[in-house]
Amino acid sequence: MVTAKTYFTIAIVSLTFISSFAQKDNHNVHAASSSISLKKSELSKVKEEISSLEKELKYKVAKEKESYNTLDNYNKQSYLLHNLINNLKADEADMDQQISVTQNNIEELRNETNLLKMNYSKYIVAVFKHGKPDYWASVLDANSLEQAILRYKYLKKFADQRERDLERLQNKKDELISAKQDLETERNEKTLLANQKADEEKMLDVKREVRKKILNSIRNDKVALISELDAKKNAEIKIQNMISKLIVEAELRRKAEEERLEKERLKARSKKLVSKSNIEKPEISEENTYDIDLSTSGLPSFASLKGRLNWPVSGGKIIRNFGENRNEKLNTVTLNYGVDIKTFTDADVRSVADGIVSAIDWLPGYGSVLILTHKGDYRTVYSHLSEIFVKEGNHVNSGSVIGKVGESLEGNILHFEIWNSRSNQNPENWLERKN
Repeated sequence: MVTAKTYFTIAIVSLTFISSFAQKDNHNVHAASSSISLKKSELSKVKEEISSLEKELKYKVAKEKESYNTLDNYNKQSYLLHNLINNLKADEADMDQQISVTQNNIEELRNETNLLKMNYSKYIVAVFKHGKPDYWASVLDANSLEQAILRYKYLKKFADQRERDLERLQNKKDELISAKQDLETERNEKTLLANQKADEEKMLDVKREVRKKILNSIRNDKVALISELDAKKNAEIKIQNMISKLIVEAELRRKAEEERLEKERLKARSKKLVSKSNIEKPEISEENTYDIDLSTSGLPSFASLKGRLNWPVSGGKIIRNFGENRNEKLNTVTLNYGVDIKTFTDADVRSVADGIVSAIDWLPGYGSVLILTHKGDYRTVYSHLSEIFVKEGNHVNSGSVIGKVGESLEGNILHFEIWNSRSNQNPENWLERKN
């Protein structure tokens, strides 16, 4: 007959192994699912906007289809399709991560299930070899009342644990089946995402070809040039508004942080009045402190780069300077808030300094617009982009590729601006001199 001590030892070993495997926290999986659902809603809105733009074109007569407005329509569709494709790529990456989590979960569930089986098998073998333990005999065989009580507690705990092991084993089997089904669903969804992305990329290629034909047909059209010029004027006002909005948001964040710190100080002072004991100073993490705004506190100085700032494109030439410019074709004078840099087809656009992607938008006249925020309340603006490779909130290093130059009526041109708060700067005073 197996002694109570032997069963107690088995019980302790079993408890040790079982307790080492707590229930899995599925927070990450649920969070990923929630994020993917949110992205699906956003993708649906983008598709609706593209559909609306296509309907606009459908009812235009042949002559209207070769106009600046039509070109702008295709520009916006291309921008939306790029966003759609980038979001689908992000969804694929999220799905890969979720699949990886599920695969790890399956592996751990297998290990837990095997361990539970092994532990229970040990018990069955022990019973087969030595017979079922007589709990009461073990208790009555004790040398003292205290020993009898301890044996009873240990043996009861062992019996209860054996029942829980059986229940847990069945639960783990069910979880394993469910996890395998989830994995199959996730893999199917990833395949659908890949197929959808391929379809959108084909559609984008078609739009590009149509856009190119329209661009070539109206490149020297005076009416189209005037329309583009007017659109650029309106776009400059919108860029100023975007800059102002970013400044206001940064100021609100800064005030919110000051209020939080003041509350912490008042709370600490109040505790000090109640008790003479030492009060720990409130911890202030670096990410919650502000230099000029929330995001730029850890960035290197932008102001110190004046006169030696990296160019946003390599091999480019400024064709329209900062300030007043005369358009020879239209015989008009316009005000330029930045510089226009002519470059080659599909040229990479790079961040001129370390910064944070603060805004991405599409504006008639300038197309895709990207704004980076730098330390010291400086911001740089990059317009006329055919592709954008970053998202709002991304940290970018100096020289990082953030997009590609798009093609306008005047060729492949990047419009580049520098702002310090609400004051626009002359980029030529900032950019490094070329030999």
